[in-house]
Amino acid sequence: LRDFLLVYNRMTELCFRHCVCNLNYRLLTGREESCLDSCAARLVRANHRLMGAYVGLVPALLQRRAAEHGAPPGPSGLPASR
Repeated sequence: LRDFLLVYNRMTELCFRHCVCNLNYRLLTGREESCLDSCAARLVRANHRLMGAYVGLVPALLQRRAAEHGAPPGPSGLPASR
């Protein structure tokens, strides 16, 4: 949850700084709103691609780590507890 909130806060900050240039009005302009939508969508897609790659790499990393430590991996792919 903490990592999700950090990513969300960072994304919000990046898109806000990139898209909102006038703080004199309470509401966003159409251009700012469109920019924020596309910025957030772009970052969410990038995050999904990164998470997909991460999920694909984790089993191999866990197996290699277990092999380095000489412990057979447990049922979840994690090294068995001693």
